Amino acid sequence: MFEPLMIDQLARAGEDARIYCRPTAPVDRPHAWDGRCFRLSDSLLWFSAWQLSLRGADGPTRHAIVAADGMDAWLHAMPAALAADAGAQMAAVAAPRPPLMLGARQIRLNEPQIVGILNATPDSFSDGGKHVDAGAAIAAAVAMNSAGAAIIDIGGESTRPGAPLLWEGDEWERVGGIIGRLAATGAAISIDSRKAMVMEQALAAGATMINDVSALAYDDRAVAVAAAANVPVVLMHAPSQSSNPHDLTPIGGAYRDILFDVYDWFSAQIARVTAAGVARGNIILDPGLGFGKGVEDGLRLLNGLSLFHTLGCPIMVGGSRKRMIGALDNEATVDQRLGGSVALHLLAATQGAQMLRVHDVAETRQALRLWRGLRDSALTAV
Repeated sequence: MFEPLMIDQLARAGEDARIYCRPTAPVDRPHAWDGRCFRLSDSLLWFSAWQLSLRGADGPTRHAIVAADGMDAWLHAMPAALAADAGAQMAAVAAPRPPLMLGARQIRLNEPQIVGILNATPDSFSDGGKHVDAGAAIAAAVAMNSAGAAIIDIGGESTRPGAPLLWEGDEWERVGGIIGRLAATGAAISIDSRKAMVMEQALAAGATMINDVSALAYDDRAVAVAAAANVPVVLMHAPSQSSNPHDLTPIGGAYRDILFDVYDWFSAQIARVTAAGVARGNIILDPGLGFGKGVEDGLRLLNGLSLFHTLGCPIMVGGSRKRMIGALDNEATVDQRLGGSVALHLLAATQGAQMLRVHDVAETRQALRLWRGLRDSALTAV
């Protein structure tokens, strides 16, 4: 149920209240709005309103849609702490996202970039067994690069529900030869691992980015490794950073409101890893679709994805072939989820996601080219 927020209620907000400012009401032709809209970073997206959400420790979360040129009145009505937080969120939305530096490669984030998935595993939910041979894996990676992937994300351990925990030595054996040979081609490589030893070895072999489903919390040494390497790192949300990232026990088995719960979790993780030496400019956020989340949870996160831009970090979305697609399409099997995968990633692009982690690179690139053409046409229309 949508609980309305009135401007006079802001002054009565308790000390525990938090404000969230989500960009909403996108516009195609910002030049026709005469300053009544705002740009998301240096992207191709403009919005004409903010959804303000006021949340306390208990009670309902209240919401208001406020036109961009009407925000000053709402900011003045807020207690000083809330106004400062709201101002910081709005500034973070407007701030440019600097390019990612992956070794000698520069990955610009002013439009969505594709991250190709390469699982060197026998048991991943979608492509398990396809790339356990190093030659086949390298051929697949080169093909993804040629099809438009900016980064290849290589993983050696499955994190699907029920997957067994893998010893770090076995994990490295699966990916080590692939990373070294692929790095020699000049590809930008991300290591998909939650283990510090695998991260270290991968970075030494030529990887230049870390993607950790545990947000550098599973392995006690992971934060130090990421900080010392000074490379981009993906912090993915999962309700647990234990050996089972799908375990809901740490949050009591339920979310209060998953969008704001994940937002608060991201805020805490950013504070934790930056205090340990990770540069804020290296942090990428991934809401972790399918990790301890049901279909409704995933839809809520995707529909509200633009909220996370207020944290000032690039956003990566991995909806490729996920269970939610089958749930919404007559239990379509993994090999029948291409259309749904493209649809999810296009929605993420319209919400400003800077990175899309996909299996089907060529199809996603084609969809993004059409999306870019539509954006260019709208922006240059008289």
